[in-house]
Amino acid sequence: MSDHAADLPAAAAALSAEDRADLVNALKDKLQLLAGNHVDVLETLAPNVRKRVEVLRDLQGQHDELETKFIEERAQLEAKYQKLYEPLYTKRYEIVNGEVEVEGITNEPVPAEDPPCNSEKGVPNFWLTAMKANDILAEEITERDEGALKYLKDIKWCKIDNPKGFKLEFYFDSNPYFKNSLLTKTYHMIEDDEPILEKAIGTKIEWNPGKSLTEKILKKKPKKGSKNAKPIIKTEKCESFFNFFNPPQVPEDLDEDDDIDDDTVEELQNLLEHDYDLGSTIRDKIIPHAVSWFTGEAAESDFEEIGDEDDDDGDGEEDEDDEEEVQSKRRSKNNVQIGSNMQTGGRAQPDRGNGQRTERPPECNQQ
Repeated sequence: MSDHAADLPAAAAALSAEDRADLVNALKDKLQLLAGNHVDVLETLAPNVRKRVEVLRDLQGQHDELETKFIEERAQLEAKYQKLYEPLYTKRYEIVNGEVEVEGITNEPVPAEDPPCNSEKGVPNFWLTAMKANDILAEEITERDEGALKYLKDIKWCKIDNPKGFKLEFYFDSNPYFKNSLLTKTYHMIEDDEPILEKAIGTKIEWNPGKSLTEKILKKKPKKGSKNAKPIIKTEKCESFFNFFNPPQVPEDLDEDDDIDDDTVEELQNLLEHDYDLGSTIRDKIIPHAVSWFTGEAAESDFEEIGDEDDDDGDGEEDEDDEEEVQSKRRSKNNVQIGSNMQTGGRAQPDRGNGQRTERPPECNQQ
């Protein structure tokens, strides 16, 4: 009790030991009330039931300790196998980019009846083909994006600890579109075990003049009789995979009194959830299984896995909403909670599996 008394204000020091004890207990009760109402719940229980609940709480504590150890060991196991994967990814990079040749490849001319020999090194358009085989990513890649994505040499990912999260790295060969050789996308998570996204940060792309794929150029002729004979030029944002590196942001200076309508909150949540969906798809599916996506095998198995979940109504008729439901299930596999001060308690709960997509800018067509 002396330790508690030392923390009390000087005015309380003149109280008797009994009064100080009462004051400390009152403070304890207040703290418990602030922490939750579980004490009140226990007070309402019969003595025998309360004893049983106390034993259950002890069991829960033991479970939580084991869960903590499980999370720690799982992180160690993931780190161990990530190191074992690395040599395989390095070998894949070397073959894809023509830095090494596989056994059995010769420079001898092929017979006329065989397909023409491809003089290109490695595996052309490897990552572009792999990403386009995935339905979620294919929706993001426009025809104009393909020219730049043909220069993509490798995609890697790594965990980050401070703050927690993960980072995607896109390595590009020199190309006519932008100056960057490396584009990154970093996801900051509030929690690892139950993904709660705080924010995402992407690389600013240094586009070469007139080569931006995220904007379209509009030219408007001046009005007749105008002194300015030059056409009016303006730019507008448009659909592109490279918008992935300019993710939606949650305003950081919002107060509880700020008036934000529900539609705005929902639209931002959908954007953030979709952005995380893209990132986790690249991390969990494309990077580890890139060859299977390139050959199309992964796309087939991915579709079969989701198709097995659908119930057959037995009438032999196809539901016109089947395709939409399949796409919704694909997207909902990587659902994430969004950490945002736009929601009470700092966590925004997205709609689960409703398949809603926020409308994106129109596809670019330079004019």
